[in-house]
Amino acid sequence: MSLQPLTPVNCASLIQPGCTLLQLDGDVLLFGQKGWPKRSCPTGVFAVRRTQGKLKLRAISFSNDSCYIPPLRCPAVARMDPRDGFPEGYLIHGGRNPNNDISASMYLLTVDSRGCNRKLTLRCREQELAGELPGARYGHSLSVVRSHGKTACVLFGGRAYRPAGERTTECWNSVVDCPPQVFLVDREFGCSSAHTLPELGDGQSFHVALAREDSVYFLGGHSTSSDARPPRLVRLRVELLQGAPALSCETLDTGWSSTSAVVLRPGPAHRYIILGGYGADSQKRMECSAAVLDDDGIRFEAVDAPAWTADIAHSRTWFGGAAGGGSALIGVPSEGKATQQDAHRFYEVGFRSEEEGEEEETGGGALGCSQGSTDLEESPPLEDSEELYFGREPHELEDSSDGEQDTYNEDDEEDESQAGYWSQCCTGCQLDPDTWEPYYSTELHRPAMIFCSRGPEDGHWVHAHCMELTESLLLQLSWGSTKYFCLDHGGLPRQEMTPPRKVLPIKHSPLKSSQKKKTPMLKMSPAKKSFLRRLFQ
Repeated sequence: MSLQPLTPVNCASLIQPGCTLLQLDGDVLLFGQKGWPKRSCPTGVFAVRRTQGKLKLRAISFSNDSCYIPPLRCPAVARMDPRDGFPEGYLIHGGRNPNNDISASMYLLTVDSRGCNRKLTLRCREQELAGELPGARYGHSLSVVRSHGKTACVLFGGRAYRPAGERTTECWNSVVDCPPQVFLVDREFGCSSAHTLPELGDGQSFHVALAREDSVYFLGGHSTSSDARPPRLVRLRVELLQGAPALSCETLDTGWSSTSAVVLRPGPAHRYIILGGYGADSQKRMECSAAVLDDDGIRFEAVDAPAWTADIAHSRTWFGGAAGGGSALIGVPSEGKATQQDAHRFYEVGFRSEEEGEEEETGGGALGCSQGSTDLEESPPLEDSEELYFGREPHELEDSSDGEQDTYNEDDEEDESQAGYWSQCCTGCQLDPDTWEPYYSTELHRPAMIFCSRGPEDGHWVHAHCMELTESLLLQLSWGSTKYFCLDHGGLPRQEMTPPRKVLPIKHSPLKSSQKKKTPMLKMSPAKKSFLRRLFQ
């Protein structure tokens, strides 16, 4: 084993606890970046490159027929091997987006094409399911089982917000364990079914799930009801029979207590290396062990841990994921008051032999999911310089500097500190995304905002609570068409000095002019009038 420090090149702020590392077509991909995607990478998926002790990210594009997938933290991820006509890919379910909303959708991420310059293009499709659907959650597991020539996905565990009827202002952002149900998802027919087993009495999250053929082993996990990490090892067996599936559960004696561990699979055999995680809230699990799955069940083997550095040993938290080829990417917080770009230090942990270490750096690998329980356009056109990639080998492309212009650089992004629900709206803004609670009855997952008509670029958005607006006044301003000015630009007194706009009445002209017929008047002399009067008398 080996431990090598990595220096991130203008990408450290994107890699945060809860991210996920995937591997498709020989590339290691980063999913679940911090914050919403930006213009340089609208998909939010990056290719991870580790060369000469440097960590670089490269933006990955989606095909034109792909759907949008938000950056999700702590989702459930299952690798789908190519078989039965299905391509290689990953199923992604649940997770939390940058607004702390929990997703209930399931996505399938596959390879669409690879260009002549070896640029990878992915395809993302949202999977539509029917039947008993799993609700929104995060920190759960998704595994693939095979039985009687069929394939299904097993979803278990996780956390979610309280039900709508139990959610109050005091406990708005608090989470609870999901019911201990096992969901079987048939990808071929798009149906889902829920199963309750008596052996699974408590919910658990941030556990480890290892699958082989028709069996899934659940190791460790955390329970919010008891706030404990009990030693747990459960074997779930799934038989995909012709009529209805049969599920059986068995609790094994050998317990394992840990959460948020990183799982590596160095080779094709069902031998997994488990490192990292937590034994308590702020007690890291520094030991490494190997779990071997065979026909007899599961057994554990001791594995020598790397020589951890001082900052890894003394840090209270850490996170990471499997980076393929028997290696893992580990991140720990930096000491002192570090900037956002230097908030974490990264290391590559390798469990390969010396012969395997001389091979390509990013080969092999399987599961790569970081589950941090601390809660702490279209594709670009072909450029003229890309014709140089014809006829070159893959190892030449990695060491070449021709693709440096495609490397993600945070300095190329515009400053988004003045936009968004969770940014600082004014000089006296006191909003904290970690401790925010709804103040108005109209707020649900994000704070209420109102537009100020003065400021840079002809106006800006401010938080209504920071402006000390009552709920009735906020509704009145949102319904009306009058301009609002924040406290930094005059406030309500300036708004009252603004003269109201006079609306002139609309003149409706009739379609036809009404002309009254007047009685004709005859001009007669007095002698004639006297003659006619005597005549009629």
